[in-house]
Amino acid sequence: MTELRADGARLATPVTQKPAPSRRKQRKEDKPPRKKRRGGLFLGLLRLMFTLALLGTVGAGVGGWLVWQHYSKDLPDFEVLREYQPAMMSRVYAGDSRLLAELATERRIFVPIDAIPPIVQQAFISAEDQNFWTHRGVDPMAVLRAIYMNLQQIGQGRRPVGASTITQQVAKNMLLTNETSIARKIREAILALRIEEALPKQRILELYLNEIFLGARSYGVAAAAQAYFNKSLDDLTLAEAAFLAILPKAPSNYDPFQNPDAAVARRNWVLDRMAIDRAITREQAEAAKAEPLRPAAFRRPDTVPDAGYFAEEVRRQLIAQFGEARTTQGGLLVRTTLNPAMQAAADRALRAGLIGYDRRKGGWRGPVARIEAGAGLRTEWLPRLAAMERVPGMLADWQLAVVLEVSNTEAKVSWLEMPPGRSNVAPQPHAGTLYLADSAWARPRVNNRLGAAPRALGDVLRAGDVVMVEPAPVAAGSGRNATPARPDRVLLRQIPQVRGALVALDPATGRVQALSGGWSFEESQFNRATQAQRQPGSSFKPFVYMAAVESGISPAESMLDAPFVLDLGAGGRWRPSNYSQNFNGMLPLYSALAKSLNLITIRLADRVGLTAVADVAHRFGVVDNMPLLFPAALGAVETTPIRMAGGYAVFANGGRQVTPTLIDSVQDRDGQVVWRAPGRSCQGCDGSPTQFPVLTDERQQITSPLDAYTMTMMLQIATMNGTGTRAAAGLGRVIAGKTGTTNDYLDAWYVGYTPDLVVAVWVGFDTPTPLGSDEAGGVLAAPIFRDFMAAAMAGKPALPFRPPAGVVWNGWPASRPDAPRASGAIGADDGTVDPSVNPLDTGLGGIY
Repeated sequence: MTELRADGARLATPVTQKPAPSRRKQRKEDKPPRKKRRGGLFLGLLRLMFTLALLGTVGAGVGGWLVWQHYSKDLPDFEVLREYQPAMMSRVYAGDSRLLAELATERRIFVPIDAIPPIVQQAFISAEDQNFWTHRGVDPMAVLRAIYMNLQQIGQGRRPVGASTITQQVAKNMLLTNETSIARKIREAILALRIEEALPKQRILELYLNEIFLGARSYGVAAAAQAYFNKSLDDLTLAEAAFLAILPKAPSNYDPFQNPDAAVARRNWVLDRMAIDRAITREQAEAAKAEPLRPAAFRRPDTVPDAGYFAEEVRRQLIAQFGEARTTQGGLLVRTTLNPAMQAAADRALRAGLIGYDRRKGGWRGPVARIEAGAGLRTEWLPRLAAMERVPGMLADWQLAVVLEVSNTEAKVSWLEMPPGRSNVAPQPHAGTLYLADSAWARPRVNNRLGAAPRALGDVLRAGDVVMVEPAPVAAGSGRNATPARPDRVLLRQIPQVRGALVALDPATGRVQALSGGWSFEESQFNRATQAQRQPGSSFKPFVYMAAVESGISPAESMLDAPFVLDLGAGGRWRPSNYSQNFNGMLPLYSALAKSLNLITIRLADRVGLTAVADVAHRFGVVDNMPLLFPAALGAVETTPIRMAGGYAVFANGGRQVTPTLIDSVQDRDGQVVWRAPGRSCQGCDGSPTQFPVLTDERQQITSPLDAYTMTMMLQIATMNGTGTRAAAGLGRVIAGKTGTTNDYLDAWYVGYTPDLVVAVWVGFDTPTPLGSDEAGGVLAAPIFRDFMAAAMAGKPALPFRPPAGVVWNGWPASRPDAPRASGAIGADDGTVDPSVNPLDTGLGGIY
C-alpha cells in the first residue's frame, strides 16, 4: 500500500499495516486527555490530619480517663464540706462577764454568707474568679489564658500565672495540701468539679470567704477587716473591701503597713476589675481609687488585767476536758469563777509581801543595764534607752529610767513614756528624782551577805545606770525623815527573786475567786498555786487534829509536851522538837494547835494512828497518798496551795467535800451547755412559773458538821491567840486559820478563812532555798493574807461562824477535859445563834 501526501502525490516509502483498535480503546482515544487536579496533595494532608486528630482525640480521651481514674483514687471525702464548721476561737469570760482570754490557733470570726456585704463578695470574685457564677468548678478559658501567659514568661524568672477558681481554692485549702505539683493541681480540679455538683455556689463562697488566710494572723474576711482596719464588715468602704480582695495571692507583699504603694496599686487593679464586671460604675471605681489607704492596727478587746495565771489554768483544764483542737478551734464560750476585783486585790497583796521580803533580805542587785556615754549622756540617752526592751515582769506603772546625775541625797533620772491614749505618737521624755530616804533598803550584797544601808545615793547608783522606777508623787516617811510630796518623786524598784502564790475560793461552792501563781505571768508561766508541789509544814496539822476529833478525842483534853524519841533501828533515832525549843508540860489540844507544838502533834498522831491521819488528808483532798511516817504528820508531804485551800474549805463548809473549780460552764458554738461544774443541782430553775426553784447540794458529806465546826473553833483560837495573830490584825472579823513553816525556813504558809472565803498563801523560792532566820509563815504569809482580806471583804458584813443546827457553842472548860466538843440540843431548832455573842468568850478566857 502506497501512502499519499497531502497534495495527492504518492510516497515511495511503504507503511506497515496495523490492526484496527477495539471499541473500548477507541472510546478512550476519542475522549480528550484529562488534566491532573491541583489540590490533591492538600486533600491528602487534610485526610491525614483528620485521622491523626481523631486518633489523638481518642487517645486523649483514653489518657484523660486513665488520669482521672488514677488521681481520683484516695481523694479526700468532699462530702464533709456539707457539715463543715470552720475553726473558731474560743472565748473565756470572768464571773462578771468581762473578757478574760481568747483561745485560738487561727484568729477567725465565722460570718454566714448572708451577713457578708455583697460588695465584699464581689470584690473577691472580681479579683479571684470572674466567672465564678457560671463555671462548673474549673474555668477552661482561664486555664488557656494562664498557659499562654506562662509560655510567654518562660526564662524570665517570673512567678507562673495561676488559673485556680474559688472552688479549686476551697478544695486546696480545706481538703488538700499546699504542695506545688501537677498531681496536686489535677486532684484539685477533680475535687472542684465534684464540689460544684454537691454544694450550691453560695455555700462554696461562704466557705472560701471564711477560710482563706489573709495575713496579720487573720483567717476569713471578718477577722481581716478587724486586723487591717479595726472595723466590722458592715463598716468597710468600697476601697477597703477591694483591698481585702488583693490579699489571698500574697498577704505579705501587700501589707499596708510595710508596702503601702504596692497595696494601693493592687487595690486599684481590683477596682478596675470590678468596674469591668459592672459590679460598680466607673465613677465609683475612680472615687474609690482616689481614697487613701488608711490601715488601723487591730485593737484587741480589753481583758481582765493580771489574770494570766488564772486564764492559763482554765486553758489547761479545757484541753484536758475537751482536747486541744476543740479548745482552740471549737468556738467554745467559757464562763469562769474569777472575781476581777478580788484578783486585783490578790495581786497587790502578794506583790507587796514579796517586795517587803525582798527589801528585808534581798538587798540591791544592781542596775538593769548601763549606758556608757560619758559627757554626752544627757544628749545620747534617749535613742539608747528607746532601743532597750522592757524587762519581763515589770509592772505596768514601772518605767526603765537612766540615771543622769547623782548627789549624796538625790539622783536625777529620765525615762520615755507613751502618752495615755496616743499609740500613734512617739514616747515622750519624762524626768524625776530619786531620794536617799526612799532607797535606804538598797543595801549591796557582798559575798552573798547584805551590807550596810547606803549613806549616799552614790553608794547605790552611778550616772548611766538604767534602773526600774515607779512614779510616786506622794509623801514618804514621817516626822523629821518625811520626804515632802513632789510631783517629780520616783521610787527605785527591782523584781523580787522570792516567789509566792495566793488562792481564794468560796467554801460554799468551791468557786475560785482569785488565783495568783507568782510575781508576774509575763515573767514566768509556772503556776505556783496549782503546779508547785511544796511541803505545807504546820499548816498540815489541822488534819491530824481532825483525825483526833473524829475519833472522839476532845479538844479540851490535855497531852504532854515533852521530848519524843523514835527508835529507827539502824537508822538511829528521830528526835523532833518544837519551834521554840521549849517544853510546856500538859496542855489542852486546842492550845497545842494554837502554839503549833510539834511534840504534842506527834503524840496525837501516834495515838489516833497514821492511817487515820492519811485517810483524813485523802478525803479532804490535800494529798493522795500520805506516807505512814511521823514526819508527814508535821507537814513533810507535798501539796499545792489550791489543794490546801480546798481542804480547809471542808471545815468552813460544814464537812462537805469541796472541789476547787475555776469553770462554771462551757457552751459550744451553738450555745448548748456541754459542761457544768458539779456539786449542786437546781429543780425549777428552767423559768417555769409553776415550780419554785430548789437547790440541792450533791457533794459528799466527808465528815460530820459538828466535827468540822469543832475544828473551825480550834483554828479560830490559833488565829486569835496563837501563831496566826498577824492574819487577823485590824480586820475586825473572825478568822480561822493556821500558819505553816518548813525546816530551814524553806516554805512559809498561812491558810485561813471566814464563813464565806478561804485563802491559802505560800511564799518561797522556786528552788528550795532558806528564806532566812525567823521568816516563818506568821511573818511572811499571814500579813499577805490580812492585806488581801482587808481589800476583798471591804464593805461586806462580818459574819460569825455558825454552829450546826441544834448546837450551841459553850467553849471547852479547862476543868473538864472529858467535856463534849460542843454542848448540844439547847439552841433553836434551826441552829441559829445570836451573832452578837462571840462563842470564844465562854470558858476560854486567858488561853494562850
